[in-house]
Amino acid sequence: MTTPFRRKAIAVVFAVLGLTLAGGGIAIAQPAAQAPGQPAARAADSQPAVTAEAARSARAALKANTTLVATSNGIVVNANGTKARGIGTVIKYGTGQYEVQYGYVVTSAIYVATIGRADACCVPPAGEVSVAPRLSTPNAVFVQTRNSAGTPVDLPFHLIVHTN
Repeated sequence: MTTPFRRKAIAVVFAVLGLTLAGGGIAIAQPAAQAPGQPAARAADSQPAVTAEAARSARAALKANTTLVATSNGIVVNANGTKARGIGTVIKYGTGQYEVQYGYVVTSAIYVATIGRADACCVPPAGEVSVAPRLSTPNAVFVQTRNSAGTPVDLPFHLIVHTN
């Protein structure tokens, strides 16, 4: 007697699963309407445009032509965008947006960052940090800091870049 009930229950489970999966694939995102000739709005988590000064600085660093086989370089950056110690040049763009430039190409490097203070005092503030290759700048890393609610905020951080 219980076998037909089990078969029906299994059939219902598969039907619900199939409808759930099918329903998720039906929704199609529609592009947002915008006025003709207007540039598309940047997402809140996108990188700011590379400034002319940042591009000049990056080219100058690459002209040093430092050749590395495999190395790890670290930098400690204060919340205001000043370098506390380490290797690299820091450019602060906006709230929680930093660029760290090196004298060599880092596009295929490994980037690791964490929120951290430059001094030996106290626990750093709570927050999040994200790293990515810097767009249009092969010798730079883009770093973005946010509070725990996800709002961009200036936070101190430590960054390690490993190339091989």
